[in-house]
Order: sequence, then structure tokens, then C-alpha cells
Amino acid sequence: MALSGTGTDTTGTDLAAGKPTSESSHTDVYPSSNVTDGNQDSYWESANNTFPQWVEVDLGSARSASRVVLQLPAGWGARTQTLTLGGSTEGATFTTLKSSAAHTFDPSTRNTVTPTFPAATQRFRVTITANSGWPAGQVSEFQIWTS
Repeated sequence: MALSGTGTDTTGTDLAAGKPTSESSHTDVYPSSNVTDGNQDSYWESANNTFPQWVEVDLGSARSASRVVLQLPAGWGARTQTLTLGGSTEGATFTTLKSSAAHTFDPSTRNTVTPTFPAATQRFRVTITANSGWPAGQVSEFQIWTS
């Protein structure tokens, strides 16, 4: 019998798993370290009402990747976040890999979005400028895949 569903795609290697993170801000008990802990129920949340906000994964050096997967807790209601994906070879100056666009996180797809971009050797940051579900940036998992 064939399997079906909307689970996490494990093709390639998630370079972000367990890596250190940084952020523009966080609120309460929701630090950026939650985005690389492998737990979709924990999450980073920025300070409220102060867009733009960003979260970044420190890969230690520029690494080649072709796919980023962003998640929110699977049980949350649908929301749209406007985000930009940035890349940097040295970790200080970021260029745009994926221009600002609205991305819908929907519980029917496990609140998972995959912004597409040309394969790049970079360090990665997501900047959020709007969220229809809460007045802050929110990400539970920030995965960076080699394929």
C-alpha cells in the first residue's frame, strides 16, 4: 500500500537542524533557538507591533542550499505572513534571494510553506513584514535543505 500525506520531506540534508540562531527580537519564552530544535510545536515570536522582524540560522559558513521550508505549529489557524528570504556569504550583508511575498500557512498543509529560490551558497535569514494572524513574526521551524 502506498503512503500519502503532508509530512515533512526528508530528501537531502537539513543544514539548519540544531544550528545556532539569531533574531531581531523575541517576546516572552519564544526565542529564535526554537526554529532549529526539530519541534514544530515550539516557535520563535518577535516583539509585537514592530515590523520588520527577522530570524537567521548560523550555518557557520556559506553553505549550498536549494530549498527552505518554514513551519508554524501544525494546529494553529491559517495565517498569511509577508516575508523576504535573504542570503549572505559572510553573515553581515544580506541580499535578496526571494523577494517579499505573502505566504499562507494553512493547517491543511501542516502550516508549512516552501519559498522557492535559485540554488545558492549562502547564510540564510527570513525577514517578516506582516502577519495576518498576530502582530509579530512567527516561525516554528526554519529548515535549509541541500536538495
